Amino acid sequence: MTAPQTMDRAGIAGRIPHSGSMCLLERLESWDANRIHCTTTTHTRADNPLRTASGLLSPNLVEYAAQAMALHGGLLAPEDSEPSAGFLASARGVRLAVERIDDVAGALHVHAERISGDATQILYEFAVKDGQGRALAEGRAVVVLNTPLAN
Repeated sequence: MTAPQTMDRAGIAGRIPHSGSMCLLERLESWDANRIHCTTTTHTRADNPLRTASGLLSPNLVEYAAQAMALHGGLLAPEDSEPSAGFLASARGVRLAVERIDDVAGALHVHAERISGDATQILYEFAVKDGQGRALAEGRAVVVLNTPLAN
């Protein structure tokens, strides 16, 4: 692993396909071949692109986790390669502990662990926690990597 162990928002934005205000993660705290831990306070920003008139609702925590998964893939990719495009194919067993997150004080801690996978799809477990370690969202997600469709 030649990628840095920690990274700021600019470094993260260079490794995932999300840019501008849609890059929701602010700091890579740690990672290895199977796990990643990121933090962010973008949930408190009035200009968060996921915010609605009702506020920033907790199902958006799946997007925070998906960006951590995308970063994990980018960190595992060969040096100087373009971020691999992919999409969140499913989220299962998602448990949400709060209705909204814009009123959660402090940083969100976004964790993802690669459970299995191959060159075309990856299964992750994820958890997003508040600063006291309380789970705000947990679940599993399948990421399908951008592969050409069969003719």
